[in-house]
Amino acid sequence: MKKVKWCFYFLLVIQLFFLKLVAFAQDQSVTNEIRTLLEGDSTYLNIVFNDSPLHSPSELFSFYSDRAFEPSWSVNQILTCNALELRLLIQQAEFEGLVPEDYHLEGLNPFFEKFFNGTSLTPLELAKVDFLLSDAFILYANHIYSGKVHPEHINGSWEIIQKVNEPKVLEKLNLAVTQNEVRTQIFSLHPKFAIYKRMRQSMIKYLDLQKEQVDEKWETIKIKDAIELSQANPQINTIRKRLLFWADLDDYQVQEGNGDIYDSLLMEGVKNFQQRNGLQADGVLGKATIEALNKNPKELIKQVSVNMERLRWLPDTTVNEFILVNIANYGMDYIREMDTLLHSNAIVGKTYRKTPVFNAGMSYLVFSPTWTVPPTILKNDVIPAVKKNLNYLTAKNMRILDFSGQEINPSTINWKSVNGNNFKYMVRQDPGKDNALGQVKFMFPNKHNVYIHDTPSRTLFSKEDRALSSGCIRIQKPFELAKLLLADQPDWTDELIKKAMSSSKAQSVSLTRKIPVIILYLTFWTDSKGKEQVRKDIYSRDDELFLLLQKPVINTN
Repeated sequence: MKKVKWCFYFLLVIQLFFLKLVAFAQDQSVTNEIRTLLEGDSTYLNIVFNDSPLHSPSELFSFYSDRAFEPSWSVNQILTCNALELRLLIQQAEFEGLVPEDYHLEGLNPFFEKFFNGTSLTPLELAKVDFLLSDAFILYANHIYSGKVHPEHINGSWEIIQKVNEPKVLEKLNLAVTQNEVRTQIFSLHPKFAIYKRMRQSMIKYLDLQKEQVDEKWETIKIKDAIELSQANPQINTIRKRLLFWADLDDYQVQEGNGDIYDSLLMEGVKNFQQRNGLQADGVLGKATIEALNKNPKELIKQVSVNMERLRWLPDTTVNEFILVNIANYGMDYIREMDTLLHSNAIVGKTYRKTPVFNAGMSYLVFSPTWTVPPTILKNDVIPAVKKNLNYLTAKNMRILDFSGQEINPSTINWKSVNGNNFKYMVRQDPGKDNALGQVKFMFPNKHNVYIHDTPSRTLFSKEDRALSSGCIRIQKPFELAKLLLADQPDWTDELIKKAMSSSKAQSVSLTRKIPVIILYLTFWTDSKGKEQVRKDIYSRDDELFLLLQKPVINTN
């Protein structure tokens, strides 16, 4: 009996040994194909991958050399779960606002279909799958980390310093295949901001909504005049359906015969929608609200895509205290320890004098500032106004100075011959209630000469469209911001701050630390409550970026 048992175990060991030999031989044949592909010249590699050119051949050579050319995505000539997982992530690249076809999806599909049909892949085919998956991982990981489009390729000014750390993609690729962590390693390269993950969930939601809506016509809502509470309009039913679609309105029973009446429950849904779209939540169905209601899921998917890309451009370093200005939101936020301590409405640059996107460090503020008129405003606004009325300067509390600081009498200047190109002086507005900078300005030196400041034109903050400045950011709550910035300097009491703001003499105050100021442009984000926030593309930048995102990746090898 013992002899029989010994014989059984001996045969089992022999069988396992031979199976391992067979498996080794099978994998070795794939290894040989990988080695042959890499050791051949680039022409051969290009011919083999003619239908789906490789993007990172040098990185692939490093990766496979370190593995002794062993396959990464198959074992015993069978595709691994890691391979299936990466293919699924490629198919889901649209969740990131990216294009699945950029990552060899079409090149991989025939091999996967053959595999799913139970047909064995040849060693060369497995080698090709290995190359395509590894190459896809490298490109996808880089796009997730720093974006597909480089900011310098867009027309709009984007000068925020990008990430400085390398993503170490080959290390992550190695961990993905050796530790079965494909999804973990890819997702580790996501932007570190919680907002990005929330936007990804919104993208999934919108893609599902688009599928729901694909067979249903998206009717364009048209109104002649604004619709107010209790008014009847034939478009009310469509508006109600639209708000139900976006979940800004809970379903409710409409009284028979009142389907065209703008009722109070519908108005609450309209207000919810207006808040999410950065509109005045007054419940009035005006032009701007109807325009926003006419956006379909496809248009919103585009908005999510471009703004996820913008987030990928941002540096991933976290700071405890910073000031954030979102141009498209007409808003400024002062954030400390991830809490928003102050939100202020803001006025930003006009469409032809756009506020630039950049970051800098705020180091001081100036109470009761003077204003030296910038060259563009001097040329386009001030000089033409003085030519029409020499008293314009006095009315605006402005003086003309030469560049040594000496005051010049305006009457001594031949205004008929003056223009913005030959004007040899500067114009300065003294402190006062009508000063263009208001009662305080917040300084973060930069090449654009753009800063945050107060304004005497307080009524402008009630407007929905606040792209009204010459590039600088005017804020509604300058006193509150000054108070927060000077909170660590006890001598600056509320009374002293107010007194300095209403002085006839400018006073500079240094901050005890340099506070990062980030001025960016986001037309979509998902807030901490999971609500999608949609804003008008006031500088018409989304279309250009979306087209670049949709373009196939150009192979530069």
